[in-house]
Amino acid sequence: MKITDITRELFSAKVYPGDPVPSYRHMMGYDKEVPDICQVSELFLGSHSGTHLDAPLHFLEGEKDVSQVELSRAVGECLVVSAEGEITAEKAREFMALSPERLLIKGDTTITPQSAEVFAEGGLLTLGVEGMTVGTKETGPQVHRILLGAEILIIESLDLSSAEDGKYILSAAPLKMAGLDGSPVRAILISI
Repeated sequence: MKITDITRELFSAKVYPGDPVPSYRHMMGYDKEVPDICQVSELFLGSHSGTHLDAPLHFLEGEKDVSQVELSRAVGECLVVSAEGEITAEKAREFMALSPERLLIKGDTTITPQSAEVFAEGGLLTLGVEGMTVGTKETGPQVHRILLGAEILIIESLDLSSAEDGKYILSAAPLKMAGLDGSPVRAILISI
């Protein structure tokens, strides 16, 4: 069994403009004049820091938070495909013709509202991208609403550089945090 880590390191990952920069401090530690018996750290980060999952609540008021999303959407067979640029509706149909339940797109891409509709109509469970967001500044909110409205989980800021195109088992479960719109994940691919 081969496991490929497709998660960006949290503290060095790019930060979306306006989001908090992740940081930490040791509340207890070994680096003091009189060392503590253990190390305990305090984290400061946004719900969309690093490689993360968007829950429907991110753009849809009153919808599911990360503690309520179906874990089966974030864990299971997936398809990794390479692409560049704008993912058109035609390209989305090509991907959906391969019958993926979970689709991870490798490359510098943008999802259009039209391709989001194709993914929603096709019954996709999860869509993952390497970029910090699925759409452009202008189309991002609409793309998010289409995908999340169809209960398609969105995973952003993936690092698929070590993954070949093909089928894998994806594991990218969010932390169980009631009331939150997103969660960092440790995304991995398991070869099948």
